[in-house]
Amino acid sequence: MMNHTLKGLCNLRAGTVVTGKWHHQSYKLLKPLGHGANGVVYLAESMKGIVALKLSDNSEAVTSEVNVLRRFSKVQGVALGPSLLDVDDWVTPLMKKHIPFYVMEYIKGEDFSTFIRKRGKEWIVILLLQLLSALDKLHQEGWVFGDLKPENLLVAGPPPTVRLLDVGGTTLQGRAIKEFTELYDRGYWGLGSRKAEPSYDLFAVAMIMIQSCCPIKLERKGDGRHQLISIIQADGMLRKYQAVLMKAIDGKYKRASEMKQDLLATIHRSAHSHSKQRASKKTTQKSQRSKKRKRGKAKSVVETALIIAVLLCAYAIYVYHQILP
Repeated sequence: MMNHTLKGLCNLRAGTVVTGKWHHQSYKLLKPLGHGANGVVYLAESMKGIVALKLSDNSEAVTSEVNVLRRFSKVQGVALGPSLLDVDDWVTPLMKKHIPFYVMEYIKGEDFSTFIRKRGKEWIVILLLQLLSALDKLHQEGWVFGDLKPENLLVAGPPPTVRLLDVGGTTLQGRAIKEFTELYDRGYWGLGSRKAEPSYDLFAVAMIMIQSCCPIKLERKGDGRHQLISIIQADGMLRKYQAVLMKAIDGKYKRASEMKQDLLATIHRSAHSHSKQRASKKTTQKSQRSKKRKRGKAKSVVETALIIAVLLCAYAIYVYHQILP
């Protein structure tokens, strides 16, 4: 249940100015972008442009999330999440309290599910391959994202690039997952613990793919594993990746890079099989056209022979009548 302070932070008016106590930077709130258990995020205007600003009544949560964002910034070669721009306290004029906040890069884009609905299901695997690359980097740094779900994935670009949002659930490996969403939580499905380890995130990746292919929101009914197998086998696209999905669901992958390689191998096999089918179809069509030409040629020869025979017969009758007295 939301406490009084957090409820107040969620209802700040557009135009409210948040000024940092220590760095004296000011931010004009434009509109809320979303809220969770540990705070609310606003779109804000600053001297450096449009930013995302998170206010919270939980200083420990803010410290933890700021540490994660700083850790993200040190990971080379992949943009894991938004860049951290500022950390400060706001002394509210009404609440007379010190409210910790931090400011992030505002990433403009579409949430994962909206992007897939507009572009088509063939984009699911492309974006998940990018996500697995990002997760592999994060896991190598000793962290697990934890609350991995479509709502925490943003597709920016062009080119379309998946980015991680809301680092509140990010947890050091070996500890208990801090935040989770039931649908993407292996504990909810009875398929593992909530210990922070790479396989926890990879289960969620499999569930993102499964849910993205289903027209309705999933919920557990009885044996979770049996239910997921039935859902996978009922969908043409999911069926193609069944082996990969089941390894992730069963916690067989130790690294995100392993799941990525298996996805790529499945795509390669599928493309190779499709190429062979096309080649076979072309050969069959070519053979059929050849036979058709041969039949047409034979028919033409017969028709020509008949015409010549008729003409010869007519000429013979003509000659016969000419030589009669």
